[in-house]
Amino acid sequence: MGAPPRAGMIVDAHHHLWDRARHDHRWLDTPGLEAIRRDFTATDLAAAGAGEVRTTVAVQALNSSAETYDLLAAAAPVGAVVGWVDLISSRCGTRLDELAAAPGGSRLRGLRHLVQDEPDPGWLVRPSVLRGLAAAAPRRIAVDLLVRSPQRAAALEAARRLPDASFVIDHAGKPNIGAGEWEPWAAWITAMAALPNVVCKLSGLVTECPPRPWSRSLIEPYARHVLASFGADRVMFGSDWPVCLLQASYAEVLGLTVELLDGASPAEREAVLGGTARRVYRLA
Repeated sequence: MGAPPRAGMIVDAHHHLWDRARHDHRWLDTPGLEAIRRDFTATDLAAAGAGEVRTTVAVQALNSSAETYDLLAAAAPVGAVVGWVDLISSRCGTRLDELAAAPGGSRLRGLRHLVQDEPDPGWLVRPSVLRGLAAAAPRRIAVDLLVRSPQRAAALEAARRLPDASFVIDHAGKPNIGAGEWEPWAAWITAMAALPNVVCKLSGLVTECPPRPWSRSLIEPYARHVLASFGADRVMFGSDWPVCLLQASYAEVLGLTVELLDGASPAEREAVLGGTARRVYRLA
């Protein structure tokens, strides 16, 4: 087994926070989400991480600028925020600047849209969306890609068309592990990894396992392919807390990631568990 991570070196590059009284999280009313149908705060996160995680990246859960303002104001351990702006708007760049000027706005290091929920699989390559995505590059703001199988081709095309933008694949592109999906996911990962402006999060895989129970043996082939394709210096750990609680605890997800790095060098483990996220999201 690989050496355990040093205390305090870990960066959790993907988690959420939400307050149902402040924002409309009606998606939590979906059957099966009872375990996470409550508020989750930065204090809860710090307790869940058991002190092993030094800093984190809070990621939007709603297509809402109001939620982003709250994330920017969140307490430690949040060190960076992946927020939301209307990518279709001709004022997308101005909106990003307004967020950056808000309290905590210096922590705006990424933007994301819930692309997986868009009925148009080509949404990411609409001219208006590409214009919005392009506004992130000169501001050194990364673009997180939340896609499933229908949207993957457009994500690849967007990353190709915008070589100056920095793209981050969330949850390894959400392979349907429970159904045994391999291709075309594996070929897509290989194609995305060929683009130097793309990195990948090793996150959210435990919740892609149902109806089978998650296990290291089930997830390992997918993690290995991501690591082999991108290399450790372009892969980052994310807990996907509290969504991960539908299948596993924070400690279990972190432990799984450490186990998946068995055989990796100390430099490779440090990259996945912190270094890549620090570079991409410009964390201290």
